[in-house]
Amino acid sequence: MRETPREVGAALTRRSLLIAAPAILVSPRASRAQGGNPAWPPVFETGRSQFTQVRPRAAMPPLRLQDLHGKDALVTAKPGRITLINFWATWCAACRLDLPVLASLAGSQRDQLDVVAICTDTKDLRKIRTFLGGLAVQNLACYVDTYGAAAEASISVFTLIGMPITYLVGTSNRVEGYIAGAAEWLSPAGARLLTFYREQA
Repeated sequence: MRETPREVGAALTRRSLLIAAPAILVSPRASRAQGGNPAWPPVFETGRSQFTQVRPRAAMPPLRLQDLHGKDALVTAKPGRITLINFWATWCAACRLDLPVLASLAGSQRDQLDVVAICTDTKDLRKIRTFLGGLAVQNLACYVDTYGAAAEASISVFTLIGMPITYLVGTSNRVEGYIAGAAEWLSPAGARLLTFYREQA
């Protein structure tokens, strides 16, 4: 029997959880214990989640995606810039909060970082455009995982442990860590985290 796209996505997510790369959780207590150690990123929490470093730091693979007009795009991290890779779904309520914040961040820091938002649950461009139509996301580069590149990368690099989830790729094209949930990137804590990784060049 043929599996639906949602069943395939769920299976990939389960598989990626089983073989996820080791991660080091940077807890508020551990960070304070470091006494402001410059090797440790500042604490960035949102709801019940916080920014988690991943080790080993894998290079971000190029992702063959489609934009919302159906045009092919090869998405890569640009040297010397931070890239936020956000995975979201049309069924995700928290994504309705997360995407506008990411769009505001992208609009306010065009010269410093790139934000890439990838829809993971459907390839229906009309459905995706309808979902995004009610949100303030004009500055956001949104893509569709038409060819399964993001799903494939989720097995080895971008473990999808929930929706939404945002990975931070540093200035040297290495995946530094992630935060799940609707993160307050425009907060002072979010700004401190981005500044920390910007200075790691």
